[in-house]
Amino acid sequence: MRRSRFAAYVGSLLLALAAVLTGTGTAHAATGPYAALGDSYSSGVGSGSYIGSSGDCKRSTKAYPYLWAAAHSPSSFAFTACSGARTGDVLASQLTPLNAATALVSISIGGNDAGFSDVMTTCVLQSDSACLARINTAKAYVDATLPGQLDNVYSAIASRAPNAHVVVLGYPRFYKLGTTCLGLSETKRKAINDAADYLDTATAKRAANHGFAWGDVRSTFTGHELCSGSAWLHSLNLLNIGESYHPTAAGQSGGYLPVLNSAA
Repeated sequence: MRRSRFAAYVGSLLLALAAVLTGTGTAHAATGPYAALGDSYSSGVGSGSYIGSSGDCKRSTKAYPYLWAAAHSPSSFAFTACSGARTGDVLASQLTPLNAATALVSISIGGNDAGFSDVMTTCVLQSDSACLARINTAKAYVDATLPGQLDNVYSAIASRAPNAHVVVLGYPRFYKLGTTCLGLSETKRKAINDAADYLDTATAKRAANHGFAWGDVRSTFTGHELCSGSAWLHSLNLLNIGESYHPTAAGQSGGYLPVLNSAA
C-alpha cells in the first residue's frame, strides 16, 4: 500500500513537471471572458490578416490577443483594440464588453497620447536637434499629463470589470544600437529608445498603482529591434505608412504573446 501510494505520488509529480515543461497545464485551458483593449500595438497593425469587419481599427488574426484567445479558448473574446486609439478613445468606445464576469483584460495605450507618430515623423524628416527637442516635449507630456489619463482608463476598467485580471503591456525599444544601419543617426536611435523606456516606466508605475500586472516586452524584442538583422518591427514603409514602426506578425507572436502568456 505504501509503495503504491508512493508510486502514485511520484507519478503525479512527473505529470505536473511535464505540464510545466511543455506548457500543457490547465491554467489557461478554460477561462472566463477575455477583453483586448488598446491601440495599434494591440489591434495588430503591421501583422496583416486584418479582420474585414474591424475597418480602420485594423484588428488582425495575427495580433497577440487573437492568438491568445485561439490558444486558450476563453468563454468569450471581445476584441476592441483599435489603430490610432488614445486613452480617450478607450473610454469612449472600447469598454462596453467589460462587466463583472470579465476574467482577463489586456491593454496597450499611451503611445498615441504622447505623440508617438509625430515623434517618429520629426526624427525621420528633421535634424538630430529637432528630433531631440520633439522627444523632450513628449517626455514632458508623459510627466505632466499622461499619468492622469492612464489613471482614468485604469479606474474605468477596474470599475466595469472588478473581478478581472488586468495586464498592461508596454512598448519595445525600436533600435539596436552600436551597429551600422542606414537611416537615422545613432543619436536619434538612442533618443527614440530612451523615449520608449521613459513611456514604459511611467506606464508601469500607473499600472502597479492600480494593482494591474505589467507586461514588459522589451526583453522579448531584444535582438529583434530595427538594425538587428532580424527585426520584428517594420521600418519606414513609404508604401504603407501606417505599418511603419509597428510589430510584424513575428513581433506579435514572438514578442507580445509570450509576455501575455506569462502575465495572464
